[in-house]
Amino acid sequence: MSSDKSSPDEKAAETAACKGAHAMTKDFVMQQTMLRVKDPVKSLDFYTGLLGMTLLQKFDFPSMRFSLYFLGYEDKNEIPCDVKERTSWTFSRRATLELTHNWGSETDDTQTYHNGNSDPRGFGHIGISVPDVYAACEMFEKAEVTFVKKPDDGKMKGLAFIQDPDGYWIEILSPNNMVSITS
Repeated sequence: MSSDKSSPDEKAAETAACKGAHAMTKDFVMQQTMLRVKDPVKSLDFYTGLLGMTLLQKFDFPSMRFSLYFLGYEDKNEIPCDVKERTSWTFSRRATLELTHNWGSETDDTQTYHNGNSDPRGFGHIGISVPDVYAACEMFEKAEVTFVKKPDDGKMKGLAFIQDPDGYWIEILSPNNMVSITS
């Protein structure tokens, strides 16, 4: 986002970033973000039950002892039944979430994943757009979801941050609220 408070270096970076993309990239899409999960049962329940995502496809890799779960906001009735067609379809969806489960991690009490929000900082969060942040957060509270930030905490009102079972942060936002937050 650009603002009147941008430094000359920030303005130069924004100008360079907005020059336009190579013509070859016109059909590129943001397809997936991958998170490692300790317990797929807990994670799938969280992402499908609480966040309303759909499991698009699961891939098992027995020789390497891991599974991939692809989730997204897609109509279940549109998911192809044929495995090859479903695979191509899954990898053509926009903004899916790939949960990677390394087999055995669910029983390893020492296994944890870094969420990127403590030092050393890196990955921050994924964002989920909802019609009503307050109603969504009421549902999350009833489900005893861990909050990093409730909608009325801090200076940025009307958005929240929750944590999934592995501690990854998820921003809960409403598109209409973002106008007042970013102004």
